[in-house]
Amino acid sequence: MFHKSKPKLLPREVETLDATLREGQQSRGVNFTLDARIRIAQELDRLGVHIIEAGWPAANPKDSELLKKLSKLEFENAEIAGFTMTARKGVPPSRDRNLTSIVDLDLGLATVVGKSWSLHVEGVLKTSLEDNLAIVAESIEYLRSHGVDVLFDAEHFFDGYMENPEYALKVLKTAEAAGARAIILADTNGGRLPHEVAEIVGEVRPLIKTRLGVHMHNDSGNAVANTLMAVLAGADHIQVTVNGIGERTGNADLCQVIPNLELKLGVKALKTGETGLKFITKISRLVYELAGIPGNPYQPYVGEYAFAHKAGLHIDAVAKNRRAYEHIDPSLVGNERLLTISDLSGRSALIEKISEEIGVKLRKDSPELLRLLEEIKRLGLREVSLDNATATASLIIMKHFNKYKPRFEVLEWTSIAGAGKDDVKTYGVIKVKVRDKIRVEGGEGVGPVHAIDVALRKALEQDYPQLRKVRLIDYKVILPEASRDTASIVRVFIKFTDGAKTWGTTSTSNNIIKASLNALIQGFDYYLQICCAKP
Repeated sequence: MFHKSKPKLLPREVETLDATLREGQQSRGVNFTLDARIRIAQELDRLGVHIIEAGWPAANPKDSELLKKLSKLEFENAEIAGFTMTARKGVPPSRDRNLTSIVDLDLGLATVVGKSWSLHVEGVLKTSLEDNLAIVAESIEYLRSHGVDVLFDAEHFFDGYMENPEYALKVLKTAEAAGARAIILADTNGGRLPHEVAEIVGEVRPLIKTRLGVHMHNDSGNAVANTLMAVLAGADHIQVTVNGIGERTGNADLCQVIPNLELKLGVKALKTGETGLKFITKISRLVYELAGIPGNPYQPYVGEYAFAHKAGLHIDAVAKNRRAYEHIDPSLVGNERLLTISDLSGRSALIEKISEEIGVKLRKDSPELLRLLEEIKRLGLREVSLDNATATASLIIMKHFNKYKPRFEVLEWTSIAGAGKDDVKTYGVIKVKVRDKIRVEGGEGVGPVHAIDVALRKALEQDYPQLRKVRLIDYKVILPEASRDTASIVRVFIKFTDGAKTWGTTSTSNNIIKASLNALIQGFDYYLQICCAKP
């Protein structure tokens, strides 16, 4: 029998450093604006991290500007840290730009990276092992003499320890003696495995009196596991990034490490505790948005599908007891449960959806429920996937139970594509009936779907101005059939938001514009049916 007990070396709390503004910025395809980085810093402070590593001022003038601006702001929870490296070989710290830039910015905290692998010392720095020890000591002492606390990142420590443990430990002890506030063991190549990390941290922990931390890269897919194993072995400082963005394959993901520590191991990793933890899904999605990269819907804890249930067996069990197929309550991390309506759905999913959307109470043996389930299964045979089309499913349910109230009807439409003097021109014309009024509107767009969208909005917003809040945030076209020619059936997915709620629609046709228009119509129709009390 498994007995729940905490490992002897497990700390009660850890200090969390977020490096999204530096490591995340180094991720290929990510370029945060200055305003975006300031906003992320403010949200990280609200989340409750202890330290925000904001950039390398000597290497990038944008980082220097960011640190200047952040120093003028008030942060309730987080310290702001700059990043730098030890002095260059043969250059006194007082004349090394990497170190003087930290002093010039009047920063109170800095992460200083130094070599701890003999291969790098001799093969990259081209200096002796003893000279490297002196460089580490003098660099830290210089910053300390100017009132700067130092977090010493021992670069490539795990590789160095496995190859030359005596020297790697000498680097740590040198940094500690020079006054470093914390010693950080970095798996810079990201190649170590969890059992190796646990063993090495367990050996180092008794030898270091100050705070001991880890900085993990994800090249072997183990950054999160390695960080957790390090904490289990006694590390009490962690370095992470939101969504794990960073160099190459990224870093340990804050959005996985923090919930695992707080909820699974009982280790406090945020100053704000449970309050901050509920904000973690929001900051994950914010960073994806500001980075301009699509979010991972399957990401543990914070992904859109992290608590999405599709199979009828799963949904039936969750309806009875959420613990049957959920390891935590999604609200603890600010996420939500999704019950997917599809051809795989059982009656429990439909009962939940029907009760939520239209307030109709049904039993599992209700004939109406069985007929609706058969209708949805038939749609699956026609390649209409409702997995992410929550609004499409809701409209089907409302119509089935006579809870649907027509708001408008599209009578005719046309799309025209051509070329102007300098660019391609696309126009859409649509004829819509709203109550007893007929409206004909046209629109110009970058493509036929955009042009029809513009025309449809013009027609509808005269009577439904609330639709001005609705915008498209995703548009996908899929060819579900194996044969892909110009007459293939296409499936269109569109996701909408009004800033508070999101919903999706889907439609299939052998005409991409028709499928897109149908999905657009459903999206606006759903908003008027569900999200707006007044017709």
